[in-house]
Amino acid sequence: MDFSGPLPTVDLTYSDVFLVPRRSGITSRLDVDLAPGDGTGAQIPLVSANMNSVTGARLAATLARRGGLGVLPQDMPLQELDAAIRWVKRQPVPWDTPLVLPPEATVADASRLLPSTPGHGIVVASVTGERLHIDDVVGIVAASRLSTALADATLGDLAHARPASLDAADVPDARAAFDLLVQIDAETVCVLEHGYVVGTLSRRSALRSTLYRPAVDAEGRLIVAAAVGINGDVEAKARALAAAGVDVLVMDTAHGHQEGMLRALRTVSGLGLGLPIAAGNIVTADGVNDLVAAGATILKVGVGPGAMCTTRMMTAVGRPQFSAVLETAEAAHAQGAHVWADGGVRYPRDVALALAAGASSVMIGSWFAGTIEAPGELFTDADGRVYKESWGMASTKAVQARFGRLDPYELARKELFAEGISSSRIYLDPLRPGLEDLLDMITSGVRSSFTYAGAPTVAAFHERALVGLQSAAGYEEGKALPVSW
Repeated sequence: MDFSGPLPTVDLTYSDVFLVPRRSGITSRLDVDLAPGDGTGAQIPLVSANMNSVTGARLAATLARRGGLGVLPQDMPLQELDAAIRWVKRQPVPWDTPLVLPPEATVADASRLLPSTPGHGIVVASVTGERLHIDDVVGIVAASRLSTALADATLGDLAHARPASLDAADVPDARAAFDLLVQIDAETVCVLEHGYVVGTLSRRSALRSTLYRPAVDAEGRLIVAAAVGINGDVEAKARALAAAGVDVLVMDTAHGHQEGMLRALRTVSGLGLGLPIAAGNIVTADGVNDLVAAGATILKVGVGPGAMCTTRMMTAVGRPQFSAVLETAEAAHAQGAHVWADGGVRYPRDVALALAAGASSVMIGSWFAGTIEAPGELFTDADGRVYKESWGMASTKAVQARFGRLDPYELARKELFAEGISSSRIYLDPLRPGLEDLLDMITSGVRSSFTYAGAPTVAAFHERALVGLQSAAGYEEGKALPVSW
């Protein structure tokens, strides 16, 4: 990456900079390869944050199906983490995971899991286990139907006919699947193997399968990462996660450049598990050097830029994210390591700028928390807007979840030093309520950034990106005018 003018003398945020277009021979956004090349198997440079309100098994599977990587949070009990990893590994790769509810479930029950939005549906079945025969399926209720039915209506009453289905063996590729759905005039169908439902497929998901490569392991299963703290029996937890099939270990603590992290890293890297190890959070080249020496292959970079984080206001500690990524990525690349830019992204432009600064991938938190697939139920406010609850990982709510098994005195001591927001409403975007909707928007913007730079790959983008400095007025000039003007 180069600056188009004098080198800056202050640290910069994403809002302080912009990309300058360069001569390009790329004729289509689809000619761009977004694979980060960081050893994780991801095919797009997007990683979901290891926050309780962001990444659960459902979001991790959906993200991996479209090429990204989900990081399950360390606060989950080990037994739940094990179950979540194994669940992700069992999910279909070419098809969507069915959302299955019994006939007696009501519209109100369904609305807590799925908003009224096109392209989604609920499989209504008398059996709700993972092994579901088509004979047990009553029908499919389109999510859009939920807004026109009474809250106490049962899904069994709304599913009047057996659902359309197709045999997986009859679908050679995603384009053929899309054409078949158009031919039979179906929005969503059950996909079968030997009479059992192995997934669902909609026109939009078939279309997406032609645009994204799934992120899979050596056995063709979806990939998933999990976070490990630096306290307790780190060795035992790392071994257990590896045995469950995790693909990436993330050693995570708020201040990653500390002796406790280095000890934990040396312990885990010395186990010979054969897994990429991400560690952080850090913001300096010195942090990179020490963590890489201790065994990290990926560095999590960012202190304080997250929407749920109050670290900078509470402690004055942190660093503007663009400069943090720029310095750490240069140090990491010199040692064959990689950087995940963690936090501070609010628009696709910010993702592109993080990659320009040298990041291999970008971690996203609150942006993904406001999606259908994120953990937690859906709520509706007095104005009819749908939201989920989100909270910071150093907040009182997170501390209570992490240390709930301590005796009341020790728990109360830890609560005294909590930071961050304990409860915030993250509203679903009515136009992009699902994770895949956001992935479409983000990757579309990033692909365009690559074409403007004339870069066909992430590595080429690191080299060709030309960045300029801008004033606050320059940043505002780049925003679209309100529709009402």
